Amino acid sequence: MQTLIQNLIASGAFGKNPPRDLVAAIVVFVMSLVVFLAIALPFAGIVTWVERRVWARIQSRVGPNRVGPQGFLQWLADGVKIVCKEDIVPDEADARLFKLAPFLVMLAFTLPWAVMPFSSSLILADLNVGILYMTAVTALTVVGVLMAGWASNNKWSLIGGVRSAAQIVSYEIPAGLSIFPVVLMTGTLSMQGIIRGQGWAPQHWFLFANPFTFVAANILYMSSLAEANRTPFDLPEAESELVAGFATEYSGWRYACFSMAEWGNLFIIGAIITTLFLGGWQFPHVTNNVVAMNVLELITFSVKVLFLVFLSMWIRATLPRVRIDQLMTACWKYFVPISFVNMIGTAVWVAIWPDGNVAMGYIMFAGAIALGAIFIQRVIYYLRRSQMEVYLNPTI
Repeated sequence: MQTLIQNLIASGAFGKNPPRDLVAAIVVFVMSLVVFLAIALPFAGIVTWVERRVWARIQSRVGPNRVGPQGFLQWLADGVKIVCKEDIVPDEADARLFKLAPFLVMLAFTLPWAVMPFSSSLILADLNVGILYMTAVTALTVVGVLMAGWASNNKWSLIGGVRSAAQIVSYEIPAGLSIFPVVLMTGTLSMQGIIRGQGWAPQHWFLFANPFTFVAANILYMSSLAEANRTPFDLPEAESELVAGFATEYSGWRYACFSMAEWGNLFIIGAIITTLFLGGWQFPHVTNNVVAMNVLELITFSVKVLFLVFLSMWIRATLPRVRIDQLMTACWKYFVPISFVNMIGTAVWVAIWPDGNVAMGYIMFAGAIALGAIFIQRVIYYLRRSQMEVYLNPTI
């Protein structure tokens, strides 16, 4: 990005003496728009098809399989259909705020892509406060959702908006506190700096650096799902209680904006967890070709993120929705105190081992493998006990 800006200034594309900050802002804006249109929007659409297929397989039913090969074009057909529907604004609604709310939610989905570290070179803006910027702009979601609920002039929408405000603001606290252990270990807020503080091997990831970061990673992931209104934390749009919650009065492309942001945020959640705890794009140095290395790093980063996206789909298809009191109790009585303990424990750990404890990384990684083996063993046991026929072919 730095080289691109220097070349544009040297070429005179912005005049003889252009303001450097203005040129940088224009370049970042244009490239952000390209990334949003070429990556973010298609991902949000495709993941709807993937999620419905995953749900169907987990729940032993048939998912989308008609429109296109294996139903792949279903997301495109649904998108065209919903955009062509009439955009209705209720007479008693606050029209200006009602129309503005979807834009704020989409803004919270769009802005984080500017600091997304896809590889060592593939990043639009490597800010020295990248993770702080990421958490700040994603917080705009609560403003848009609360605005949508209040402006709709509908009691179900208002309850959904208030629930969302309470839920997102509450879970931002343990989420933010779970980021601090990584910042304490690296001494930087830069997304690239955090990734470079880790190695490509799992035992060098911050997930296994010490017991405190392991717990912090799990709390951050669960808190992020709650902030994104994902099941089992989808109380703001609980259709069994609130019709469609804050989106009850929305239709057409404005309703599509809310749905697109929800599914697209899965990638952002996965990217944050991958950057902080899973080594990001780190890949063994196998070639001196810069382009080839960046491609391998991009694939590595994408695989890790998509695994976390799949995990969120698995959770949604498996767990029931919790009650609102259970949701808030888990946050304030458990997640927040544990997050404080993690932060203080990591500070003490860093004071004792400033350069890290390699042995603990191997121990934690071995423990994770053991837990994974036990989990797989229990899954196989229950599958045999239920005498369920397992289909491994994803095209069925």
